[in-house]
Amino acid sequence: MPPSDVKPPGQGLAVAAEALFLANLMLAPGLAFAAIVWLWLRHRDTPSLARCHVDQTFFVSLWGGALLVVACAAILLLGGLDWEWTWVVVIIYFTCVHSTLILFGVVGLSKALAGKPYRYPLIGPRCD
Repeated sequence: MPPSDVKPPGQGLAVAAEALFLANLMLAPGLAFAAIVWLWLRHRDTPSLARCHVDQTFFVSLWGGALLVVACAAILLLGGLDWEWTWVVVIIYFTCVHSTLILFGVVGLSKALAGKPYRYPLIGPRCD
């Protein structure tokens, strides 16, 4: 095989983690997150590429979920359920943050497919 066809060790697991991250955001939130947790717990001793992507998807899923739930709850508590502008702000906030996480997930998946590490901006942990 030519050198360009050789996959880096752990690339399949990295791609699976990033695909599960996108599935967690768009298709099956609870089920895909459970699969990410299982990957994170099960594959502790994996090549650095896979470890980086699995750690990124696990911790960013936690941070992203916290950002969405806590901030939306705070907006609802501050604005009240009856005020229509509360719902406008909640929907705009949720849409912006959720879309940004999806965009970062697509970039992470493309990096995993290319066999390169990726760190999610701001909320992603450092890779080794």
